[in-house]
Amino acid sequence: MPTKTVQIPTADGQADAFAAFPDGAERHPGVLMYPDGFGIRPVVRELARELAGHGYYVLVPNFFYRHGPAPVVELPAYIGEEARSALVTQLMPLLQAHTTERVLSDADAYLRFLTAQPEVGAGPVAVTGYCIGALLAMRTAAAHPGQVAALAGFHGPVGADGPDSFSELTAQVHFGHAESDLTPEDLGELNQALEAAGVDHTSEIYPGTVHGFTMSDTDAFSASGLKRHWDCLLPLLERTLADG
Repeated sequence: MPTKTVQIPTADGQADAFAAFPDGAERHPGVLMYPDGFGIRPVVRELARELAGHGYYVLVPNFFYRHGPAPVVELPAYIGEEARSALVTQLMPLLQAHTTERVLSDADAYLRFLTAQPEVGAGPVAVTGYCIGALLAMRTAAAHPGQVAALAGFHGPVGADGPDSFSELTAQVHFGHAESDLTPEDLGELNQALEAAGVDHTSEIYPGTVHGFTMSDTDAFSASGLKRHWDCLLPLLERTLADG
């Protein structure tokens, strides 16, 4: 399967990104995949490759590119509890500097680049994200309602911008939450806000999971959680991007 590192022109410079797509001359639906806060690394590349194997062009941007190419901090091969705490301390200033204004400016650039690739079809695109990337995906989909047909977010703070943030969403949505991130009451409030905004959605807590459950290089990993993620994500993309 073809993969490559690309440079995406943005208003503030060049964002490095990882791209994976199927073999052959056909054009495929595009998927913008935001990684978690630890950024582009082998496990994220593997997620992108697996998704590309189902017939999609997957673009994974380094949204911390203003601070250097990925990885912007040194990452161990396995992220346990002690390493996680130290890494979050390093990354928190970068997250705080990544304002909504920057997120939306970058999203414009990422989608413009994605849809201009010769391997990408002319139809709508999907946006997915993990951890903080789920919030970036949500903001991207809300800012591009005519272009983003599917939005998926996993173990992410998708409600952080408040219920009004859902009002512009026209994409079909799936949110997969960690048991450690939301109580059933929190989930009920989130889903009520999605319903009030008229969003076509599924939103559920994955049993037995903790924050970060999709990432096999961390101590949060759940094989059943990752499988549930694929079982929800792939049908969503098939429904919404079949004509891409």
